[in-house]
Amino acid sequence: MHKWSWLFLPELASKHGGRVDDVIGYVHILMAVLFVGWGAFFVITLVKFRASAHPKADYVGVQGHKNTYLEVAVAIVEAVLLIGFSIPLWSERVDAFPPEKDAVVVRAVAEQFAWNFHYPGPDGVFGRTDPSLVDPQTNPLGLDPADPHGKDDITTVNQLHLPVDKPVIVHLSSKDVIHSFAVWEMRVKQDAIPGLETPLWFEPTVTTAEMRKRTGNDKFMYEIGCAQLCGLGHYKMRGFVTVHPQAEFDKWLEDNAPKPSEGGEFWG
Repeated sequence: MHKWSWLFLPELASKHGGRVDDVIGYVHILMAVLFVGWGAFFVITLVKFRASAHPKADYVGVQGHKNTYLEVAVAIVEAVLLIGFSIPLWSERVDAFPPEKDAVVVRAVAEQFAWNFHYPGPDGVFGRTDPSLVDPQTNPLGLDPADPHGKDDITTVNQLHLPVDKPVIVHLSSKDVIHSFAVWEMRVKQDAIPGLETPLWFEPTVTTAEMRKRTGNDKFMYEIGCAQLCGLGHYKMRGFVTVHPQAEFDKWLEDNAPKPSEGGEFWG
């Protein structure tokens, strides 16, 4: 059983997620101690310094340094949480990206109200995109059919497929307003901002099939939620992540690779 199961967090399915849970758990413990401590102090104060016991005001007040010691102790604990846990974890997520050659690299382009995913294909190079080529029905990413690097690219809508136990780098962007890419079991959440490409990375550790056994739900899917209010259809902006064993993921790439047309062109 997970040591933070009493917090009723979502199932854990990423390599770094345990450290995120540690920060959440320790902060909850600190807040619980402060809540109980300050609540007890308030009750004791009401009883000890009630009007019937002290009919005359004392303008000197309670003397001592216990409150100072307590405040210093709380500050030290908060500093440990910030400097010892939060900052190193944050730094790793923003500065210690794995090499792209050792990771699965995907573009995720958000829009009202869907997630568009773009894989570079076997050549490892993303095809060129142009906003003027965007067509909501046939070309939501604006892929340039004249770019040879785009001939083998794979695109999906609301379906992100990933291998287990391999780093994933997702380059996030948005076509319209601010959205936020969130997969709770992976302990990742990052805003997708128009005009910017923001990377995030994580490493899945539990396949979808394994999670279905763990939860006892044979229909379980990792869900991508938009964690930023983005319009009237915000509630239905849902995508799904399928985590495969490596061989199964390779098979998915092969099955979904663009097929050459009779004229020699590839169409996604």
